[in-house]
Amino acid sequence: MPLVTRWALLSSGCAPVLLIGGWTTAASLEGPAYDPVTQTISVLAAYGAAGSWVMTVALLALGACHLLTAWGLRAAATAGRVALAGGGVAALVVALLPVPSSGGSLRHGSVAAVGFALLALWPLLATGGGAAPWALRPVVSAAATALMFVGAVWFLVETHRQGAAGVAERVVTTLQSLWPFVVVTSCLRHAAGGDEPPAGRTG
Repeated sequence: MPLVTRWALLSSGCAPVLLIGGWTTAASLEGPAYDPVTQTISVLAAYGAAGSWVMTVALLALGACHLLTAWGLRAAATAGRVALAGGGVAALVVALLPVPSSGGSLRHGSVAAVGFALLALWPLLATGGGAAPWALRPVVSAAATALMFVGAVWFLVETHRQGAAGVAERVVTTLQSLWPFVVVTSCLRHAAGGDEPPAGRTG
């Protein structure tokens, strides 16, 4: 059985493209009233926003991509695949629970927080042994999870101080949407013999 299905390369590669393309297009439709430095992505999908339909479609597509990638990423540990799929489900629910035109939403915020946590944890939960593809090895996976959590803390700090929350959120979500592609690529290279572990190491 292959480490990963070939179509997972497409689903994982489309995830960051759809997300970044979605918020870029939605922001352009919103015009100068929207500040991408201080305002979050959720504002773009809020009720009444000019580009809400674009951002909603992008989030739905992102969730579907994560679900497909989790299904096809057989090399990852089951717990990691479940966490990645859970992050995909969270993206779908966030898209279906937009924030109001003004103020916040406890349901939206809670689901988004769960999604952030699952997508930050999945690299660590997906780890294999020393013979695993490099992106699934414990040190690399732990570093990816740590970086995502640091980014999440940065986002919370910026939100609390009403600073560059939009920038922080975009950095974290870009990393989280890109990491599945990195893992899939690593698995494909490993299967092709281009990602061999150091001599003497076994799984």
